[in-house]
Parts: sequence; C-alpha cells; structure tokens
Amino acid sequence: MAITSKQTNTPWTLAPYTRIERTALQEQYGGRTQGGIGPSRKSPNVFIFSDPVAGEPHGYYDGWQADKCFHYTGEGQRGDQQMKSGNAAILNHAAEGRALRVFEGARGVVTYLDEFVLDEEEPFYWTDAPETGDGPLREVIVFRLRPMTIEPPPPNSKLAAVLAGPSSQDVPIEQQQTERAFVAPSHEPYEAERREQKLVLELEAHLRKLGHEVVRQRIVPESEARPLFTDLYDASTGTLVEAKGTVERGAIRMAIGQLVDYKRFVADGAPARLAVLLPKPPRPDLIDLLGSQGIDLIYPEDGGFVDSVGGEIVGGGR
Repeated sequence: MAITSKQTNTPWTLAPYTRIERTALQEQYGGRTQGGIGPSRKSPNVFIFSDPVAGEPHGYYDGWQADKCFHYTGEGQRGDQQMKSGNAAILNHAAEGRALRVFEGARGVVTYLDEFVLDEEEPFYWTDAPETGDGPLREVIVFRLRPMTIEPPPPNSKLAAVLAGPSSQDVPIEQQQTERAFVAPSHEPYEAERREQKLVLELEAHLRKLGHEVVRQRIVPESEARPLFTDLYDASTGTLVEAKGTVERGAIRMAIGQLVDYKRFVADGAPARLAVLLPKPPRPDLIDLLGSQGIDLIYPEDGGFVDSVGGEIVGGGR
C-alpha cells in the first residue's frame, strides 16, 4: 500500500532500545494494537513485533542468527503462508516509502530495536512450521532483516547453535534431538514416537556393548532453515538406521523415504548399509518392500537384536 494523504510526516523520535507501551505507540504513529505485523495508515511505517516465547510453540524461531540478520516469521496461522497483507507490506516496504520498525515483545510494554531493511541478496526464504493448535505442517515465510544503525548482537535464536558448523556432523544420541522439535516444538510425542526413542536407546546400548561407535547425524541441507537428525548411525559398520515405533505400512514407507534423504549426506553419501529398526517383524509384503529397496530390517528379540537375515547383530554387522 503506497503512502496516502491520511498519513502524516510525524517525525520518528524513538531511539533504539526505547521501551514504550504498544497502545501509546499506536496512538502516536498508528498501526495495530495486537498482532505481529502492523502497517500504519497514520505514518509511513510498518511495525514488526517479535515475541519468541509466544512464537516458538508454533515453530517460529525469530531472532538474530549468524548471518547478522534478524530472522522474522511472517503472518498466517492456517495453510501455507501467502505473500499478501502484512507479509506483502514487509516485502514492499521500500517501494512504498515505508520504514520497517522492529520491536521486541508484542503486548504491553515493547522495546524498539531499530529501523531495518530486507537483505538485498535473500530477502526471505520458506521453511516448515505447524498450523496453530499443533495442526499439520505447512510452508511459512521467514524474512531476513538487517538493522540500519545498531550493531547486530550475537546470535540468540534457538536455531542458531544447531545450524552452525558443517552441513553434516556427528551428535550424541543422548541429546534426543529430533526434527520435529525444531518444526513443531509444542507437539506431544505420540505413543509410536515414544516407542521409537526407546528402541533407539536400546539398540545403542546393545551396539556399545559390542564395542561399536554409535552416533547420530545432524544434517543441515543447503538453503534449509531446519536441521535433520538421523536416528542412529553405527560408524563401526557404516549402518544408517531409521526407527519406527509401529509396523504399519505408512510408517515403513516414511522410513524408506527418510533413509533415502539422509544417505545423501552421511559418510559422503555412501553408508555401507541402510536399515529400519522396528518393534517386531512386519507383514511379509512389507519385508519384501524393504528388500526391494536394499534396506535391511532390525528388530528386538530375546533380549538382543536380529537383522533381516535372522542373524544376531555382532561386531562385523550381519
């Protein structure tokens, strides 16, 4: 929306890190008294309010990252976000003669951070987040904002630490990090997911008793804003394992897809073996499905684990 005759040339008087009641801000400069993005009809500004405490349960990890940009998730709680309304106001702020004003907090007293501009090379990117109310995953817009006058502080987004470093690296299984924790953090694990975690920890303990080096892999694909985590990687045998807490067809098909995705990044794309860890053997057709893709089966039995050829897992693999 271009500046209209209703907008005034009220000079901007707030210095960075000034605290102000949001209602007082609205009275002086316009905008909204609630919500995350508030284009003003009273002044040539687009107000952006960031509240990590409120945002993270929805998979919104707003904040400073290592690229010295403030990453801010767009608006829209249902379905894929669209580049319209407040999102379009951010994208088009320069062309419409508006300043982007970012505030920390969304209700009551908020803190003005600075005037920002969109990064020239990559103004925004897409990533996954759940619908409000722990609904299905959808695509959301994340804007990359650069401050005009303040020095960017050290990274403070929860994602910053996990995205730092090489695109693929070993991490301890004990951390129990999952992809879902960085996409739908408010999601309560299903019973099948709890069984997955239990299976992984039991297999890890079994392999370590055999002297194996066991880790998991943290993967950050290029241009992606969320990490991937494999369930288990047996570095001693080059076995990449994906666990599922149920033997139903959909879970096994998902495990196949995850392994195909992960293997591009693990051990230079060449793990010696792919395997699915299940609580028990699945139906014969599903065993055939795994075999047709060159994927082995691991499941617990009699206090230990066996693989798809019926052999006990020992030091050299199957």
